[in-house]
Amino acid sequence: MASITGFGGIFLRADDPKALYQWYEQHLGLVKIDGAFAFPAPAPRTQVIFALFKQQSDYFPPAQKAMLNLQVDDLDAVLDRLIEEGVNVDPKRDSYDFGKFGWLTDPEGNRVELWQPIGD
Repeated sequence: MASITGFGGIFLRADDPKALYQWYEQHLGLVKIDGAFAFPAPAPRTQVIFALFKQQSDYFPPAQKAMLNLQVDDLDAVLDRLIEEGVNVDPKRDSYDFGKFGWLTDPEGNRVELWQPIGD
């Protein structure tokens, strides 16, 4: 039987797509291929989370209809580097038994979550 095998992508609206592509390439290391982003080698971890939030949730800004969650291998090092680069990084960092989390805001006001999973 045919079934879904993975997450196909994440799509955001942007006022200036070209500038936002450049920002994500510069600061988060995503690679632009044929007008979309790809993860550089090595491939990202196989675990992908798909979560739904109530419209009233304050987990990310209500006006923002989607939020990127990108996996990282060293949350503190990535966030510290982004701060040095002048990126708007939320000072809050959370840790749970399934991983560590931190957040940043891109130049168009989109909140982005970074996740360092625990274990393999």
